[in-house]
Amino acid sequence: MRTKANTWTARALIGASVLFILVMLALPLAMILSEALHAGWSAYWKAISDSYTLKAAHLTLTATAAAVVLNAVFGLAAAWAITRFEFPGKRLLTTIIDIPFAVSPVIAGLVFILTFGRLGWMNPILTAYDIKIVFATPGIVIATVFITFPFVAREIIPVLEARGNDEEQAAALMGAGFFTIFRKITFPHIRWALLYSVILCTARAMGEFGAVSVVSGHLRGKTNTLPLHVEILYNEYQFTAAFAVASLLAAAAIVILVARNIVEYMVKKEDGGHVR
Repeated sequence: MRTKANTWTARALIGASVLFILVMLALPLAMILSEALHAGWSAYWKAISDSYTLKAAHLTLTATAAAVVLNAVFGLAAAWAITRFEFPGKRLLTTIIDIPFAVSPVIAGLVFILTFGRLGWMNPILTAYDIKIVFATPGIVIATVFITFPFVAREIIPVLEARGNDEEQAAALMGAGFFTIFRKITFPHIRWALLYSVILCTARAMGEFGAVSVVSGHLRGKTNTLPLHVEILYNEYQFTAAFAVASLLAAAAIVILVARNIVEYMVKKEDGGHVR
């Protein structure tokens, strides 16, 4: 039974949470939409259909898709290796996975500049084969992959550790191959964790600014992603256009949030939990 003190405590905590959400999330989103439509729908449509906006959106989606695919493959491989095998350097691999959480994105971008830029140690090799990474799409993809690669592995590792490997060992003793074991035993247990991690990775990749800003060179129409395009428009005092483009990112964030909640609901439903 709830006491009166606990009831008031619960109400105070709920009120504080709601107030925080309103001030930090709902109000900013409302302001973005209001400013984006300040000059009318025609100005809004002109801003989001501008050729530079479309190119920035295409580059953002390209970098995001590449990061999600590469990180899904890496995350699955790393999670499988860490939870199912003992090998030298296992702890080092686990630590390396967490590096993007600890390193500033700007520092990561500078590292790529020092590695692949004109003064980088790989520049002679890249120049010899006419490969351009910095201030080009490959650099943006690499920076996005680096910033987001912990998400998949860190979501799957706890699931694999919790499930154990008894079923996989039994299947192996019965003669099942690696891919059969993964497809029929391992993957069904981790599919929701994988989907959840992909959603988180997508959200992070689409909004990445720091590392991409450093390696992109801010070449308008060539290496600008949507976050960088918003910054340029805002610095040029094109506020309506800047908020219009920002509304696209906000809309994408809402869609991703809804997708995340759907995945959480499906996980609870499958586990037999109570979903409110």
